[in-house]
Amino acid sequence: MGTVHARSMDSYPMHGRDLGVNPDDLEVMEAVQETKQEVLENKNVVVEHVNIEGLGRTKEDYLGYEISDVFTARNLVEVMRKSHEARQRLLRLGIFKEVEVVIDISEGADALPNGLDVTFEVTELKRLTGSYNTMVGNNEGSMVLGIKLPNMLGRGEKLTFQFSYGTKETSYGLSFFKPQLGFYERNFALNLYKVTGQFPWSSLKETDRGVSTELNFPLWMTDHTLKWEGVWRELGCLARSASFAVREESGHTLKSALSHTMVIDTRNSAILPRRGALLRISQELAGYTGGDASFLKEDVELQLNKPFIWGSVLSASLWGGMIYPLGGQPTSIADRFYLGGPTSVRGFGMYSIGPQSEGDYLGGEAYWASGLHLYTPLPFRSNKRGLADLFRTHFFLNAGNLCNLNYGEGPHAHLQKLAECIRWSYGAGIILRLGNIARLELNYCFPMGVQSGDRICDGVQFGAGIRFL
Repeated sequence: MGTVHARSMDSYPMHGRDLGVNPDDLEVMEAVQETKQEVLENKNVVVEHVNIEGLGRTKEDYLGYEISDVFTARNLVEVMRKSHEARQRLLRLGIFKEVEVVIDISEGADALPNGLDVTFEVTELKRLTGSYNTMVGNNEGSMVLGIKLPNMLGRGEKLTFQFSYGTKETSYGLSFFKPQLGFYERNFALNLYKVTGQFPWSSLKETDRGVSTELNFPLWMTDHTLKWEGVWRELGCLARSASFAVREESGHTLKSALSHTMVIDTRNSAILPRRGALLRISQELAGYTGGDASFLKEDVELQLNKPFIWGSVLSASLWGGMIYPLGGQPTSIADRFYLGGPTSVRGFGMYSIGPQSEGDYLGGEAYWASGLHLYTPLPFRSNKRGLADLFRTHFFLNAGNLCNLNYGEGPHAHLQKLAECIRWSYGAGIILRLGNIARLELNYCFPMGVQSGDRICDGVQFGAGIRFL
């Protein structure tokens, strides 16, 4: 629950202000006995003052929204619970290194007999902080260096510079983050960036230089992101053996796009959930605000997780999407969908399903993929919690398809084409959970439904990432 202190307990007289509390019962209330809670809940108290000590550059009005709920507490148990919740909200702001809570009786001529004072003792982060860490993406790793100016203007603003060097991608960017007063989940971000990536499955390299703005906000049970992005893209060939289709895509393009993402996430973990569901729906409209690229893109992700017998978990997932070219212009190789690999349809090469030319995979304008998984604990493990809790055995069945569509044929023809030449695979393996950051998979795969041009991985396949089918 965090540390909540009750200070000046020696000032409680045995026959003085009637709080119905013995001083020995109000030590650090990490775990309050049930019988003591019943006594405390029957005695009313009033929170007279809430103080914040240790502020430097932080403005008090910014924190008032986060601690105001403490005043509504009506007994000591509520005071401690609401104080802990306020402490968690203060830490969530990302501007304090430490937050401690001290609860004391009110003193002074005007103090009420059952009055309490709550004090938050905070330690602000330094004006300039640095970080060094490694990051795992979808089957790639990177080293990340960052410089951050937290709470730059005193109301939760943050300026961040980040440099990332990875196995397939190198990037650097400057970001400004501004939360709304009293509603941290509602925030605005401005980003300037440059990203250089290599895509060996397409013999393609891409350099993006861009600017983007984001508005994030919750609405009922959903989280929403509205985004505008303007990016100058430079496409080139990664090797001399690149196909003509890839060479034809090379050059400079300008993309200006508006996008919206809605997420409902009730999972208990984003990496290896035991229960809950995820629904993510994204739309992107390019060309309306200028640029060379012109399309409408839809993408959907659904995942359901349910506990099963003997500590196992049954999981089902479904992905799908389409991109509609607008204005008579063909879609770019950089905007299409890709499928296959250890993070999607296992048993196939990385993004090596669907249309290809001379061994280079060109992506598709429509796709779907589904997965059924059974996660179980390691056999013969002990009952004690330890290293074995980070591992799971994994049995899976994946299926999917990716293709191009003739949008003049109608929905029935589209569904018929997506139902043709379905790739699928099954297998088993071991999963290692790396905290709540990423996971590693080592699977033995049996690819089925292989079509001409597909690249398969029949046997052992290793995967690392944060988003898996």
